[in-house]
Amino acid sequence: MFGMNPNLSPSETHLSARQMLVVAATSVGFVVSQLDVSIVNVALASIGHDLDAGVASLQWTVDSYALAFASLMLSAGALGDRFGARRMFLGGLALFALASLACAFSRDAPQLIAARALQGVGAAAMLPNSLALLNAACGHDRRLRARAVGLWTAAGAVSIAAGPVVGGVLIAAFGWRSIFWVNVPICAAGVLATLAWVGKTRAQDAHPARGIDLPGQALAIVALAAFVGAVIELRPLGPAHPLVAGGLVLALAAGGAFIAIERTSRAPMLPLSLFGERTFSAAVVFGIGVNLTYYGMVFVLSLYLQRVLGQTPLQTGLAFLPLTGGFLVSNLASGPVVARFGSRGPMIAGALIDAAGFAALVFVDATTPTAALLVPFLLIPSGMGLAVPAMTTALLGTVGQQRAGTASAVLNTARQAAGAIGVAMFGALTAHGDGAASPQHIVDAVRWSAGISVALLLCAALIARHVRNPANEMQRERPLHRSGEAR
Repeated sequence: MFGMNPNLSPSETHLSARQMLVVAATSVGFVVSQLDVSIVNVALASIGHDLDAGVASLQWTVDSYALAFASLMLSAGALGDRFGARRMFLGGLALFALASLACAFSRDAPQLIAARALQGVGAAAMLPNSLALLNAACGHDRRLRARAVGLWTAAGAVSIAAGPVVGGVLIAAFGWRSIFWVNVPICAAGVLATLAWVGKTRAQDAHPARGIDLPGQALAIVALAAFVGAVIELRPLGPAHPLVAGGLVLALAAGGAFIAIERTSRAPMLPLSLFGERTFSAAVVFGIGVNLTYYGMVFVLSLYLQRVLGQTPLQTGLAFLPLTGGFLVSNLASGPVVARFGSRGPMIAGALIDAAGFAALVFVDATTPTAALLVPFLLIPSGMGLAVPAMTTALLGTVGQQRAGTASAVLNTARQAAGAIGVAMFGALTAHGDGAASPQHIVDAVRWSAGISVALLLCAALIARHVRNPANEMQRERPLHRSGEAR
């Protein structure tokens, strides 16, 4: 494994002070992107009322961000490999701050949707390159990387946990526009920390510079947008409507053309050769299942809590606190667990815990008390928080330094695209034929979404069995004089 020394003592695998500063700086990008997701979900009902936006517009408010994020991340990773991950990360922070201001000043749903897409562009530049910076700072040592990724994801978990409550307080005091102002000082702090603590990357010196795959990039945007748009409009317009049927056909054609171009391109945005590694492919498919179920369900639960149970944004934020706060503990636990036992076990266990949480939501109805949601709202993040750092560590362990940005971009592109599809799929279950969402339709949507999620996560647990477990290999390689260590 890259940079791994099986004879390192436990004290030698602790992150240094310099590495901790890099973790802190790079975590800002993950924090701000996750904070925005959780705050926006709490604000959906307020946005819909103020801007006279229906369910489809609310879905686009969430998905325009996710689609831009997903479709541009691969190119952002390639740009980071070519020009330096630090430079791309800084640019992403600056753009995200400007886009947040545009969201705050939006006067109608189309303006907000466009500004959210611009936020997605900034997030796409930040996320893959923050992981590349982490990987480089850890010298590609598997155990150091596991600890760093665990802390990085824990920082995101804190923002996810704080987001609903902070959002509820801000909305109650200043209105929904204030939720976007909070991103500006966070991004400014990230820029200053990166300039002070993160060194420049020089991956391009060791790897031939690659151009941007413009045909592939354009086809990826068309395929994702057409598919998600068709799914969002499927319920209100019906499958036979030209926009729906045409969107699905366009998505299929663009997707096929994208794969064909990537097979023959000299500088593909999606290097298909990466999928020849079994662990890489398993990690990507696993991430798709986890994100589709979580983000789709959070969208539906936001409508359920406010439109069925009649909660205010602040009450919704407090109700979501266990759902989001559970990530913190499990993320912190995941790093040491993965470093000691490898990625496979935590991925399988996490998926099963996650599935158990969704299974408990199959039985909700219009009279379910909020307290009854506590158990599933704790199980879901506990499972995800254990599995996601393990998944990320497994994937990064299959590539070298020169392709770390591209590899992490592939994973996060798949995850963000899956989240957008989940919002489109599960959100479509809430609406009548006229696009309205009645309380009963929302309750039915929660039940169906939970059942679908359980099935997908059980499949993800089976897929995780194909992940290589370097921790076992490491223990077999240890010298005999260390065989008496506690295991």
